[in-house]
Amino acid sequence: MSLPGWDLCIDSPLGLLGATASAEGVTGLCFDPAPRERAVHRDGAAHLARLERQLGEYFAGRRRQFEVPLAASGNPFQTRVWALLQTIGYGQTRAYGALARALDHPGAARAVGLANGQNPIAILVPCHRVIGASGALTGYAGGLPRKRALLELEGALPASLF
Repeated sequence: MSLPGWDLCIDSPLGLLGATASAEGVTGLCFDPAPRERAVHRDGAAHLARLERQLGEYFAGRRRQFEVPLAASGNPFQTRVWALLQTIGYGQTRAYGALARALDHPGAARAVGLANGQNPIAILVPCHRVIGASGALTGYAGGLPRKRALLELEGALPASLF
């Protein structure tokens, strides 16, 4: 399936994913893509093919780490947060406050949450692995049911949810 403004649409167990890529790497991955006005890249096809294959392996439980170059665009704080998100391993979670402290901004949990919510590359930049300080599942651009499903797939649901 294709939609205007998306380089690739991928059927997943959690619904349709829209992907974009440039020659540098994947620039976007989101749930429930809507048609949009944007020129489709033609030079990111190799990255998209790898992305589609690796997402299939991930959802089948055969991949824990992605090996696709990423080329997200954001402000300096966002890119620092997104880089830090990529250090949260499969099956692990971190609280917003812990991420803020790791960035040497201990009072910036909300700012981390905002950057997390503006992450343009879902799943690969694992914003779904960020939880509230109490261990509760909190906001996710793809919706909390999808966040729960991703964490269940990874075996990372906090103990307080059982």
